[in-house]
Amino acid sequence: MNHTVEELKKFGVGSRIVVSSAHRDPERTGKILRNAEKDGYSVVVAAAGMAAHLAGKAAAETVLPVIGVPLNSSTLGGLDALLSTVQMPSGVPVATVSIGKSGAVNAAWLAVQILSTRDKKLRQLLKQARSRKREELRKSARRKNA
Repeated sequence: MNHTVEELKKFGVGSRIVVSSAHRDPERTGKILRNAEKDGYSVVVAAAGMAAHLAGKAAAETVLPVIGVPLNSSTLGGLDALLSTVQMPSGVPVATVSIGKSGAVNAAWLAVQILSTRDKKLRQLLKQARSRKREELRKSARRKNA
């Protein structure tokens, strides 16, 4: 989740990390998630490995957008977490990103995209960041092609 937090900081978006298990402490986890909207949150990013039911529990407990980040924490390379996160019943959606670091970074970008629907300044920052990434890619390609 550190990669997610660092990306959010680049956009000036605050965050809070809460460590809780959907399996080992379901009551506490449920309470945190049920109170997320009341506590002022707009998006939930849930990262979990193996059986990875945290994002699904989040989606069941709140109507806030939930982004699931599958983690590579087993001998299956994160595939178990990916399948557990992405396979949700209708009406309980989880926006699932890729496994590991790239997924954690993309979770931040997706959260910013969601937040930017109500914040024009944030939307402009997002457009600028995408433009910078595109320019970095083009510079890198020119160096390699030279």
